[in-house]
Amino acid sequence: MRRITLDAAGVPLSALLSEPEGTAPRATVVALHGGGMSAGYFDGQAHPEQSLLALGASLGYLVLALDRPGYGSSAARLPEGQTLGEQSAAVRAALADFTSRYTTGAGTLLLAHSFGGKLALSIAADPDTPDLLGLDISGLGHRYAVDLAEASGAASRRRFHWGPLSLYPPDTFRASAGVVAPMPRQEAGELAQWPRLFTELAPRVRIPVRLTFAEHEAWWRHGEQDLADLTARLTAAPRVVVDRQPAAGHNISLGWAARSYHLRTLAFLEDCIPDRTRATAHS
Repeated sequence: MRRITLDAAGVPLSALLSEPEGTAPRATVVALHGGGMSAGYFDGQAHPEQSLLALGASLGYLVLALDRPGYGSSAARLPEGQTLGEQSAAVRAALADFTSRYTTGAGTLLLAHSFGGKLALSIAADPDTPDLLGLDISGLGHRYAVDLAEASGAASRRRFHWGPLSLYPPDTFRASAGVVAPMPRQEAGELAQWPRLFTELAPRVRIPVRLTFAEHEAWWRHGEQDLADLTARLTAAPRVVVDRQPAAGHNISLGWAARSYHLRTLAFLEDCIPDRTRATAHS
């Protein structure tokens, strides 16, 4: 795993990159972290089995975990962050830079957590985005289960983000200290707009989508009726999969369930590869 910097139309975006050893990648996973986190979310250090970057490379995938605009190396340049639309344009430019420099295999899956899922849906809904294999999103619904004002306190954030501490390996909070980052002001200011934005974006997503809700997910309503309404709005997606991750809190990739979740993500990616092949063969 190494650190790289991508050009997002003049803005430097830092990232973590992990490549398979001695072989071309089968496909590529681009990982987008949630609010108040950073790219290191996908390289959990509290236990060897947490890291998506290590697991993906060991199984033959190229894995890129990106620091979203307003985080990492772009934080000084964008101290207020960017709106969701601005982030979408910046990340699309960064991915164009990335694909011009690296072989990506059969294509790219966007793996996203929480606010990163909003960005992934925005990128996929944009008609100017190059073809993607699919979206795999955790910790994101379309109806909040919390009052955003009440959830702004530190104690509430810990409860909603983490859930029971037994879900995480010892030393998780010490090892994750460098992963946490302030949420930029513009990003925080858009939180309440998400139910409306989702309604606008969802019908424009035309690739397979997988949504995962942790057993102890507290930010979002994810009862059966809520999920039925959510998936019904993804009218153009050829396939929508909803999974529940047992013994996990909102921050799945930092918990004991990380390896299980990441393996299921890569299995979903494998399912998307023949989908793309069949679509190309019949076009």
